[in-house]
Amino acid sequence: MILLSSFWNLFIYTNCIDYMHKENPKALKIETNYDFSNHSEGILGMLETKLWDNPCPFAFRINYLALLYNTPLYKWVENQYGLKRPEYVVLYSLALTNGGNACDISKTSGFPKNTLSRAIKVLESKGYLNKRSNKPGSGRRQALYLSEEGWKLIKETIGIFEKQENRMLKNLSNGERQILFELLSKVVLDSQDWAKLIPKNKEFNMGQDI
Repeated sequence: MILLSSFWNLFIYTNCIDYMHKENPKALKIETNYDFSNHSEGILGMLETKLWDNPCPFAFRINYLALLYNTPLYKWVENQYGLKRPEYVVLYSLALTNGGNACDISKTSGFPKNTLSRAIKVLESKGYLNKRSNKPGSGRRQALYLSEEGWKLIKETIGIFEKQENRMLKNLSNGERQILFELLSKVVLDSQDWAKLIPKNKEFNMGQDI
């Protein structure tokens, strides 16, 4: 019942947004209580421009929030545990799925395989990983699992990631969080169709697929 209600709210919300955009594109500028006076005039003008007069407004918002969220957290992990971001991403991925392989971690994290191979070697040397026989159906890919020390590190660190996410979303109601969750999930699931479509050279037609 909750799921049906959520999808119904999402349907109404997205259709309202579509209508607003057709009637008045500037209507999508959201009213906010954010105090821009905390910034200098230069920063204020740039932030407002990037928010409301930007050819890539969605990418800016996603990237801006991701950097503000990720950069200090992974710096904290590195300072406290001596692990770089790719190394922690391997541990986090394996904790979520209770095991996996480098190829799957690469496809679901965006990190190239060679970067993750180096990260896995570091984690093995530190005793955070165990290797076991291949999973059925995984071909020659070797399965990776967290060791006892790996699980201990995850349990010690995951809380700060959760708290920071809640801080980031504190101005959203539960309903707004659910809508954002579903919309971003839809974009993520579609990412394999567009992520590798980059220009082969500097001359390309904006109206055609690259």
